[in-house]
Amino acid sequence: MAGTRDFTTPGAGQLRRARLAAYNKDLLADVWRAAAAPGDGVALAVVGGIARADSGPLSDYDVVLVHDGRRDGVAEFADRIWYPLWDKGIRLDHSLRTPKECRAVASADLTAAVGLLDIDLVAGDPLLVAQVRQGIAHDWRSNARKRLPELVDSLHTRHSRHGDLTHQLEPSLKEAAGGLRDMAVLRALAATWLADRPHGAVDSAYERLLDVRDALHVVTGRGRDGLARQDQDAVSALLGEPDADSLLTSVVQAGRTISYALEGTLRRAGQSQRARTLRTGPRRPVLRPLGHGLYLHDGEIVLGQRERHRRGALMLLRAATAAARREAPLGPTTVTNLTEPLPQLAEPWPEEIREAFVDLLAAGTGLAHVWETLDLTGVIGAWLPEWAPVRSRPQRSPVHRHTVDRHLIETVVRATGLRDRVQRPDLLLVAALLHDIGKISGVYDHAVEGAPVAANVARRMGFAADDVETIRLLVREHLTVVELATRRDPDDPATVAALLDAVGERPDVLELLVVLTEADAVAAGPKAWTSWRAELVHRLAQHGRAALDGRCPRHVEDAASLAEEIRAQVATGTPYVSITTTASGATVEIADRDRPGLFAACARLLASFGMTVRSARVRTTDGIAHNTWRVEAPLSDLPDTEQLVRRLREGPPRDRRRRTGPRPADGTTSRAMVVPAASDDALVIEVRARDRAGLLGDLGETFAAHGLAIRSAHVATYAGQTLDTFYVQTPDDEPATPPDVARIIAALIDACDGETPGAG
Repeated sequence: MAGTRDFTTPGAGQLRRARLAAYNKDLLADVWRAAAAPGDGVALAVVGGIARADSGPLSDYDVVLVHDGRRDGVAEFADRIWYPLWDKGIRLDHSLRTPKECRAVASADLTAAVGLLDIDLVAGDPLLVAQVRQGIAHDWRSNARKRLPELVDSLHTRHSRHGDLTHQLEPSLKEAAGGLRDMAVLRALAATWLADRPHGAVDSAYERLLDVRDALHVVTGRGRDGLARQDQDAVSALLGEPDADSLLTSVVQAGRTISYALEGTLRRAGQSQRARTLRTGPRRPVLRPLGHGLYLHDGEIVLGQRERHRRGALMLLRAATAAARREAPLGPTTVTNLTEPLPQLAEPWPEEIREAFVDLLAAGTGLAHVWETLDLTGVIGAWLPEWAPVRSRPQRSPVHRHTVDRHLIETVVRATGLRDRVQRPDLLLVAALLHDIGKISGVYDHAVEGAPVAANVARRMGFAADDVETIRLLVREHLTVVELATRRDPDDPATVAALLDAVGERPDVLELLVVLTEADAVAAGPKAWTSWRAELVHRLAQHGRAALDGRCPRHVEDAASLAEEIRAQVATGTPYVSITTTASGATVEIADRDRPGLFAACARLLASFGMTVRSARVRTTDGIAHNTWRVEAPLSDLPDTEQLVRRLREGPPRDRRRRTGPRPADGTTSRAMVVPAASDDALVIEVRARDRAGLLGDLGETFAAHGLAIRSAHVATYAGQTLDTFYVQTPDDEPATPPDVARIIAALIDACDGETPGAG
């Protein structure tokens, strides 16, 4: 072979493969000349790797002898070509066909069609090969409507058979999802003219896989495509990689890039095909508004035309969250508009950025795809530099099924479904994202090494010092519960004492750590979270809760005090309203004479202006209800104080339609419960539910319908979940009877789930 053996110099692989392709064609041309062609009307052509100039050192030869059907002795001439090649030890995939037969085979066999799109002349009649190439390309474009679903089905079949290159320790470089075969499909999609394919990063990823394939051929002496473990050290050494893990990391990263490009190109081809099929005349795009200038269009989240100038990190996070919640991809143009240039973040992160980031983490199963988009566009690396060492890093553990970074995202998704079991789901999700951040090369104890890294990230995110310490502790101890439960006796007081020591004897941290343990294990795979392990962990956790019973801090009512300005204005019969703008919305103060339904009226009033309540403090002093609401407002379209005062007097529009719908897909359930002994003169009720528009209004109406006045309320939203505590009283200040309490609790749960609020 005339090619260089250099595997480390950038660009050497492409040059090596080009020289190898030229060498192979020269060899075939020599055999052609020695076989003495019978005349015109015959041509020797190659398809596959030799035609594309990307075949490996020991790849098969895919050869087609094309003839016009009018020559005798073509079969004997073909034998004079095939046998010398076999004598040289070359593995040969050969065929003898007319142009018409080539088109017929391509029409019947999808794999043959994809290969014949790259047919290239070696020797003989060039018009015959050009006729085949043009005919195949014409048929491919004309039959795209039929072939595209067929192509998708074949992809799913092949991927299910060979797995995903990004999840395997011994991947098939050619057939697995994200492998070399997918790149051929990507080029074939572009040949339909339905959609162009990406370039740049995906071409570099393809070159990387080709380099690994070439090195594998050299070190094994065989034309293999499966990267077996016993060959990885030799391949990594030939490619100049420090170790096999570094080699696999580069392979996974390349596979992710190709898979992402293929998925996006398939989606755009489908959109183009639907547009050609359905369009009967000029038609405006169908845009479903999602708020904040975002829309759902043709299965993608897109940025409105008027909002394209509104860039920045907050808009990007809102778009990503909208996409993840609906399990819809971000439109490619929207991704470009929001990430070029990459938005920068102040340190520490502004509060609204941190909250929007946690909202993204809480989005559910759609997070994985959106995170992949942000990661491949460089956003994650720019905002979380600590992510780079774990990106695409393999885990050589029998219990783990994902790379380190994908496992972290899977843990976040699992934790989202369990977040109703903890007081601070935002801390849970951030700890889930960072719990294996120390799992990098050369680290012995990734939990101990990762804890300070996670603390630095949390500090940069703008968490309070106590929250940073909680995240650090969760990362450091994320293996403690399962190790104590499975390696020691969970019923032994000494084991329970060790658990309480690990969580600093804090009940809230105990719950966070237990949930993180379960999410981590379930995300790792079925071998990590068996029924036996689950039972031991839950038993140990129950013993820990019992030991800490009564030490859990509860909400305490705020000390009541009102400014004279507020008292004076409310005394005149005019509600007091103050609006202080923030980067993402406003802090709204509302004070008025206390009356049944005032809380619900204020909540619906803010919602009617498109505001999203982030937190609220409600207290009643001397007959005056003073509410402080921190809200987000789309596009900063805030009302003025006069509008709010006028609407308070008029009363916001009431919407009593039933808002029933499917249960949340993330598995969270609504809960309402009485907090015992939390107040001497009020009924204290804690409500946990998945946040949604109108929820606070529904809860307020439910209390009013049961004749309960809200004396104080502590409303907060963490990671898409509301954690609300209400201090309520009956009109005559008499204690509510147990049957009344049961009805109230049931009605609150119905209100959380979208049922019509009311007394029943």
